[in-house]
Amino acid sequence: MKILLHICCAPCATHCINLLKNLGYEVVGFFYNPNIHPPKEYERRKAELEKIRKYFEIDVIEWKYDVENWFKYIKGYEKEREGGKRCELCIKMRLEETAKYARMKGFDAFTTTLTISPWKNSKKIFEIGRKISEKYNIRFLEIDFKKNDGFKKSVELSKRYNMYRQKYCGCIFSYLDRLHKNK
Repeated sequence: MKILLHICCAPCATHCINLLKNLGYEVVGFFYNPNIHPPKEYERRKAELEKIRKYFEIDVIEWKYDVENWFKYIKGYEKEREGGKRCELCIKMRLEETAKYARMKGFDAFTTTLTISPWKNSKKIFEIGRKISEKYNIRFLEIDFKKNDGFKKSVELSKRYNMYRQKYCGCIFSYLDRLHKNK
């Protein structure tokens, strides 16, 4: 079975790819993250995909960086707390684009690395994924990658491969929140 894996960043993808391959999937990565700020950070995370290609021997599609559309999509929710409605919209936007691409290119299913994060609500991600799955008539694999020490394994693998691990989710709001907490 061929699966399109939405990749939020290289470190999070490490364990996810290993697990999916062990489950028998042919994995293709899909890097679509218009939320990442600033653009320099986006470029840095995108550059880390070369390590994913090299060490995990998978293809990775780098999709458009349409930050203007992201701001339009989350408009009105800029002041939401981390993990709130803004984040749900952000996840929906990225998973919807992943599902559209997967459907268009004949993949059997799609999923996301986002569930590896201990700061993300996997049940909410599954709910969003199911709705998108129905809309585009393509299977969404509900897999909570953080289970069985998945996040810890991703940290270990990213260290082994000398990957850059960012200190915030990606958007300008999570970046500012992180700065505020570190004062």
